[in-house]
Amino acid sequence: MGEILSRVHANNLVRWAADKPNAVVFSADLTGSTEVDLFRDAYPGRFFSFGVAEQNMLSFAGGMAREGFLPLVHTFGVFIYRRAYDQVAMSVAYPNLPVRMFGFLPGVTTPGGATHQAIEDVALMRSLPNMTVLDCGDATDVETVLDAIETIPGPVYVRMLRGEVPRLFAAAEPLRVGRSRLVHAPASGPADLAVFSSGICTEEAIRAVRAMADRGLAIHHRHVSTLKPFDDPAILAAAVEARCGVITMENHVVVGGLGSAVAETLAEAGVGKKLVRIGLADTFAHGASKAYLMKEYGLDAAALIRRAEGLLGRTLNIGEADLAAVRIEPVHSMAKAEAL
Repeated sequence: MGEILSRVHANNLVRWAADKPNAVVFSADLTGSTEVDLFRDAYPGRFFSFGVAEQNMLSFAGGMAREGFLPLVHTFGVFIYRRAYDQVAMSVAYPNLPVRMFGFLPGVTTPGGATHQAIEDVALMRSLPNMTVLDCGDATDVETVLDAIETIPGPVYVRMLRGEVPRLFAAAEPLRVGRSRLVHAPASGPADLAVFSSGICTEEAIRAVRAMADRGLAIHHRHVSTLKPFDDPAILAAAVEARCGVITMENHVVVGGLGSAVAETLAEAGVGKKLVRIGLADTFAHGASKAYLMKEYGLDAAALIRRAEGLLGRTLNIGEADLAAVRIEPVHSMAKAEAL
């Protein structure tokens, strides 16, 4: 977990698109901010800038997809699903076209406040028929998501990370659509708790799970990158075996995201397990650093430990000194074109 990579998507996109002349990249006045300036410079004939006109961009993407192109739409997530939801639904999802939408600044990854923080995007995009929804959590997810979604015939929405991104998973373990990653498992016997995390919350969950395991807890922890379709049998199996209950942890409101998907899965299978959902609790977030916001809104390792204690009915006596040092990301850096 020590390796930090810079502009991962930017470099991977240029490599991935080299032998794909039908792949075209769209931007809406956020070219540098979504790291597609490298693609623009490498393949200027396949790059289209629409200005601040996201509805037009998504309609255009649908038209290009009908003509055999593979449009890769890049902008902040809020500008895809808040500004252009009708176009996403009618021009892309309804005709089931292969448009790839990369939504940057998911949840509290930006100090831009409520206008720029995509906190309900998973709920809205999951509700659209034909839509596949993914949430990248580390550099390996970012590096392998393009290959993972290449053959999906319909539209895909990806919560994308930018700037400095940690590598949590081995490069040889690529993202697989519809399958979660095992992060931690009990040495033997059933787990006390099942923890399912997505996106940037997985890094925090890893810190907490290690500390709790050192206290003797048996924990089954899985990183969930596919939020739709949500049919990984490993998730249900882990929940069934967890003696004390299940905890979900996501960089999103608790309605309609990972927690809701797990709740639906448990209910439909008739599994009567206590479920705790960690996420934004019916609130918008304000502008601040990612580390501050995760602590303020209960999305960090300490929050997971507190909620686990509630399920277990006992105190684990784990303090900040027992957790691995939190990684502080600079708000401004050479890898980000702007603070937002």
